[in-house]
Amino acid sequence: MVSASGSPKAAAASNGIAARRMRYRGCFRSLARLLSLLILLVVPTVVARTASAQQDPLDQVHVNTPLPATAKATTTVPLTPGASIHRGITFQINTNIVLIPLTVTDPLDRLVTGLDKQNFQIFEDNRAQVIRAFSSEDAPVSIGIILDMSGSMTDKIVRARGALLQFMQTSNPLDEFFVIGFNERPFLLSDFTSDVNKVEANLANLHPERRTALLDAIYLGLQKMKQAKWPRKALLVLSDGGDNNSRYTEGEVRSAVRESDVQIYALGIFDAEAPTIEEQNGPLLLNAITTDSGGRLFRVDDLAEMSDIASRISAELRDEYVLGYSTNDLRTDGKWRKVKVKLLPPPGLPPLTVHARTGYYAPLQ
Repeated sequence: MVSASGSPKAAAASNGIAARRMRYRGCFRSLARLLSLLILLVVPTVVARTASAQQDPLDQVHVNTPLPATAKATTTVPLTPGASIHRGITFQINTNIVLIPLTVTDPLDRLVTGLDKQNFQIFEDNRAQVIRAFSSEDAPVSIGIILDMSGSMTDKIVRARGALLQFMQTSNPLDEFFVIGFNERPFLLSDFTSDVNKVEANLANLHPERRTALLDAIYLGLQKMKQAKWPRKALLVLSDGGDNNSRYTEGEVRSAVRESDVQIYALGIFDAEAPTIEEQNGPLLLNAITTDSGGRLFRVDDLAEMSDIASRISAELRDEYVLGYSTNDLRTDGKWRKVKVKLLPPPGLPPLTVHARTGYYAPLQ
């Protein structure tokens, strides 16, 4: 005779109870992890600097030159809206954290590093905000390269390719890249990869020709960036002039830039005697788009300097400050909110300039 405890039905019931116990234990463990991460978000997250606090503040501020090609990068956990600052983990939850990446330059346009949390103030719609997160570490970035391959780039494409390779070689080794080329339409030259050699192979045989769809290419880059691995995102645009063949308008692209969390930098190779109105307006167009995003336009007056300027942009991306605050405006109205970052630099420094995006759109839900 088979006992009741040995019957198939009893065994199944016993197994079901054991499975539910395991699920409950897993739920409790997950809940504990979530509570610990929420605590990290509520408590202001600032790395203690006990050693530097005993030194003169001026000793901690540095004016940087571009990183050499052999510079080594350190890796940190990226900061992202709604993510805790916890080494090894990026955990998305529904919060009202706003993160603002920015750079600081001196009157000679040199990068300034070494500032601390107390050197910044943030205002949203003219209301002061409490800075709850601060980082100045080199975190990996997802980068999209937008390369002009229209006919006017024929004599410049070799230098442009060399500048792009220099840019990638001086970046964080964990950065990922994609490349979009464009003439009369944009097209993907290289998908996301961290392998610089693979990108170099894809750029080996470029043939500039036809017209210029710059705005379409930037719009495509913003859409492609939705597939990015890293929370920090940037586009590098390399072009020699204005747009003459895009379907998207300047207003539509600038609106898309404001809605995104992508910084845009540009290498502008402008012709001092541009023959068309589009080319004459090229500097204004690129300056407006990069400024909207919190990035910058760099003018290339000498083609021989392109690689050096590309290295400088790479250094800026690696030496950004990231400020995070919990907005006190909880409305989900989808409206534009103005953000302004003010500096409170240590005494004795010359006037400094902050480069940061000017606002963001509130969520609609």
